[in-house]
Amino acid sequence: MNKLDEQRQKEIQQAEELLFAGPQALGFAKGLFQGHFVSDWVMPYPRIPEAQQGELDQVLTELRKFLNADLDAAEIDRQADIPRSVIDGLGRIGVLGLTAPKEYGGHGFSQMANCKVLEEIGRRCASTSVFVNAHHSIGIRALLLFGTHEQKQKWLPKLVTGEQLGAFALTEREAGSDAANVQMQARPSEDGAHFILNGEKRYITNAAIAHELTVMARTPVPGSDKTAVTAFLVTPDMPGFEMLEARMPKTGIKGTATGRFALRDVKVPKENVLGPIGKGLKVALTVLDFGRTTFGACCTGAAKTCLELAIAHANSRRQFNKTLGEFELVKKKIARIAADAYAMEAMTTVTAAFIDRGLEDYMLETAMLKVFTTERLWECINDVFQIYGGSAYFTDLPLERMLRDARINQIGEGANEVLTSFIALVGMRGPGMEFKEIYDTMMKPSRDGMSKAWAAGKSRLSATVRVPDVPVQSEQLRAHARQLGRLIRHFNFAVNRALITYREPILDMQLVQERIANAAMDLFASTCVLSRIDGEIQFAGRNGNSVSPDHSAADLFLRQSFRRIRGFLAGLTDNDDKAVIAAAKSCLTSGSAKTAA
Repeated sequence: MNKLDEQRQKEIQQAEELLFAGPQALGFAKGLFQGHFVSDWVMPYPRIPEAQQGELDQVLTELRKFLNADLDAAEIDRQADIPRSVIDGLGRIGVLGLTAPKEYGGHGFSQMANCKVLEEIGRRCASTSVFVNAHHSIGIRALLLFGTHEQKQKWLPKLVTGEQLGAFALTEREAGSDAANVQMQARPSEDGAHFILNGEKRYITNAAIAHELTVMARTPVPGSDKTAVTAFLVTPDMPGFEMLEARMPKTGIKGTATGRFALRDVKVPKENVLGPIGKGLKVALTVLDFGRTTFGACCTGAAKTCLELAIAHANSRRQFNKTLGEFELVKKKIARIAADAYAMEAMTTVTAAFIDRGLEDYMLETAMLKVFTTERLWECINDVFQIYGGSAYFTDLPLERMLRDARINQIGEGANEVLTSFIALVGMRGPGMEFKEIYDTMMKPSRDGMSKAWAAGKSRLSATVRVPDVPVQSEQLRAHARQLGRLIRHFNFAVNRALITYREPILDMQLVQERIANAAMDLFASTCVLSRIDGEIQFAGRNGNSVSPDHSAADLFLRQSFRRIRGFLAGLTDNDDKAVIAAAKSCLTSGSAKTAA
């Protein structure tokens, strides 16, 4: 085995240990890759319990009143700072500790309710929504999930009120989307009373204003020369904590305090280890599942603002003796924004419900949500920008700020390209393992192997010939449901064919991975939309409404999504991949951008 193969096997082993060490329940997304429709994960459409809905409505009413009076998003952008008065106001309302238990001063809200609050903030100011996300959704989330009772008692009361602020410190020069490549070192002291941390972190939201930071660092693995990532609770008053750059100048979300800091022989008490030693990546990835869900909520809020701005301008601006809204190319953009905003909200709600229901292994779905909503928001902003024309480019309107603020979304909390490959590869693992059982048995027959291969072959054949049932309750949605079922079977067939055709080299074929992941994301999004429409129709019927809600935008989304899925799958066999690779290789090897004369 050469060094390249050894490195590949090492990477596969690390990924297996990290992603597949726990229970491997067949969740919704993994079910899609195996040709199944795991309906109880997505239907019926989730609703916030009535008792909590009342409390949520009170919080939203108070929040809107506060934001209308005290939040100036343009001023936050100009000053590159969120005023302490805004932070204090959010703390008073309870926004900074919504999901924390009431015994620590929080509201004890579900993730679904939390997402509704983040959506409201995301409508107004991306800097503020990112600040809240960094503090609550990932900053103190690790403490909520993995902290001991003593750690929670010590830290949470002041964090949930905003008296103190939190941050999540993972990113380094060599570690970002590659979370496993953390280089900061944590060496245990001789007496075992503390760990000595050394290294630097950068691009850390809230770093300069945080009173508590969840820091990822490498600790020795006992009995070996290996190290593993461990999570630590670090405070900036610890000797050796050095803020290298409090507010790094950046293009958008300027109000957030994005900083760079170093730890120079910082002694962190062993009591500040968060979660098991050596399991910091598990802490980080679990926390990011929560953060990506509220990420989707923030993007949904911004998309709804795009729709409001587009409608207002299209109805008021006149050109060629018509309002802009009378032109079909403008109607096309507005319809697309409305369809995407509906889907983004549906997808966020369903994914948040996975967390609230205590389901296992929803990492694929949160990754899908993050990629889908950030890409859709970018298109929404681009569309409304175009509707406004030249005026959008000037600072008296919020659109140029929204454009700058939105661009980081496709990079933060996992670059979309990395997550796209992750979605495809983790999703394909299930059917891939079944094909491996068959192949291994053919190469080396055994009684036990034959039994496993028979079961695997039966599973693959069944998924290929059977159209999954999508159990909607509303008669008018049956045609869409049948079409979705057929597309799931088509998707499963395409995944099987790709695995058989490419086998192990598919691990490096990112253009193939992208099409498979995109198709899977649209299947998930379409399912969420279908579930939401079905739920709204049924809810209206139970409440005696004779007129069905208007679902024209949702219907449009399903039609366009189904068409995209067919296009992604067709692209697996009809594409320009070889030409793309050749052109890129030519540029990369020449060291300059060659253009045809």
